[in-house]
Amino acid sequence: MRLQLSPEDQSFREEMRTFFTREFPESIRDAVKAHRELTRDQIVESQRVLNKAGLAVPHWPVEYGGHDWTPLQRHIWHEEMQAAYVPAPLAFNTSMVGPVIAAFGTQEQKDRFLPATANLDIWWCQGFSEPEAGSDLASLRTSAVREGDEFVVNGQKTWTTLGQHADWIFCLVRTDPHAVKKQRGISFLLFPMDSPGVTLRPIELLDGGHEVNEVFFEDVRVPAENLVGEENRGWDYAKFLLGNERVGVAPVGHVKRLVAEAKRHAGEITVGDSTLLADPLLAARIAELENDLLSLELTALRVVANSADGKPHPASSVLKLRGTELQQAATELLVDVAGPDSLASFATEGSDVPEWARVVTPQYLNFRKASIYGGSNEVQRTIIAGTILGL
Repeated sequence: MRLQLSPEDQSFREEMRTFFTREFPESIRDAVKAHRELTRDQIVESQRVLNKAGLAVPHWPVEYGGHDWTPLQRHIWHEEMQAAYVPAPLAFNTSMVGPVIAAFGTQEQKDRFLPATANLDIWWCQGFSEPEAGSDLASLRTSAVREGDEFVVNGQKTWTTLGQHADWIFCLVRTDPHAVKKQRGISFLLFPMDSPGVTLRPIELLDGGHEVNEVFFEDVRVPAENLVGEENRGWDYAKFLLGNERVGVAPVGHVKRLVAEAKRHAGEITVGDSTLLADPLLAARIAELENDLLSLELTALRVVANSADGKPHPASSVLKLRGTELQQAATELLVDVAGPDSLASFATEGSDVPEWARVVTPQYLNFRKASIYGGSNEVQRTIIAGTILGL
């Protein structure tokens, strides 16, 4: 089978490639290329550059910055962005809460939040998981009790990614503790992170970074106007959000980039009279990963092409499952290529170990989370069994 872009789509690809490689800030691209952690300011600058060019939220309604692009054009946009080492727009804003507000929010909420969300004037974080409600999200216990024109929120969230940078949180709360089915008693609230009663505590990860947090709520008062959609219908909106998140969790361009880096570094490492890249076992491993990656790319195109009216295709769970597995395989490949140098994770700039080898182990450790967030891979297999295989 031979895949070939039409002249129009090839022109679109060149347009995207030109912008990402020539008009996007090179200092940010260099930081991504070196696998350095971006600062809050760099992430904000990146998204504002994209938004100014109309490239931050192409999948949103046109009136809020989106485009009437074809599914293939959206795929090309995403792939070229990743290939050029351009950070993707902040997922909490663009792939999660933004589409939920656009689909289910009031007109006042759309006007208030969507432009600021697209431009990262508001940084959102996600308040879903709890200490005893992760993959079994419907078991969440954070409560919101209606008192007049306000909800009073009490409880705890955990694994709140980049909550230390966030201005607002979109939060699943239990508003009907007596619902016969626990999914039916959940609502979707929005409120500022500096609200009285909100406390954030960092969680240090295995790779030494501060990326996630615990968040505590004690009598936090939230205006009822910040309820998205209908009370007790939050589970429906959460499923819509997670479906969008799973589509974006198969970053084909990013994995291609990791594999290309592994091949380049392997070609620079001398083993006897040849290079590591010539080792037949490594070459076979790379070839297998590249074949799997091509299958993932074709699946991603099929999922996006069959997502109607903004509703994710059920096969997005396949995409999430296989995409995270390949992400982890690619980061593991880089660790193995680095060999003993991969142990120098926290070496200083004066180290003889090259910078790329110093970051591969923290990157490998960080991506262990990929098969858990957005619904663990075990949960995805259950979804696939029920919605696709009919088991």
